[in-house]
Amino acid sequence: MAKVDMWLEVESHKFDRPMSVIIYQCLIIPNYLEGETDVKVVEDNVEMLKKTFEVYENRLSKFKYLAGDFISLADLSHFPIAYYLMATPHASLLDEYPHVKAWITSILARPTAKKVAKMMKATA
Repeated sequence: MAKVDMWLEVESHKFDRPMSVIIYQCLIIPNYLEGETDVKVVEDNVEMLKKTFEVYENRLSKFKYLAGDFISLADLSHFPIAYYLMATPHASLLDEYPHVKAWITSILARPTAKKVAKMMKATA
């Protein structure tokens, strides 16, 4: 369980934080607040996210999932933000990280994730 906890911490500090800003800037502000995206803020957070994806890419090149070769909460907890990432103009960022892209694609393809995604609203 220690590896699961470690990856949950990584997610919380290195994935969720920049993604929350990107989602807010790219989805919330233009679609719900009728404002304009701050491109500089998005670019800074995309750079932070790239560093995280480099770590994930390295890990996922050795294991199918973050904590090892078994799916865990460390993987599934990425679903909501990964889902919203795919609705932003930065979804193509995953093309630079093939293992991360395959991992996210596999999580989003899970039957339960598909059911939850139907209840989530990515755009206005």
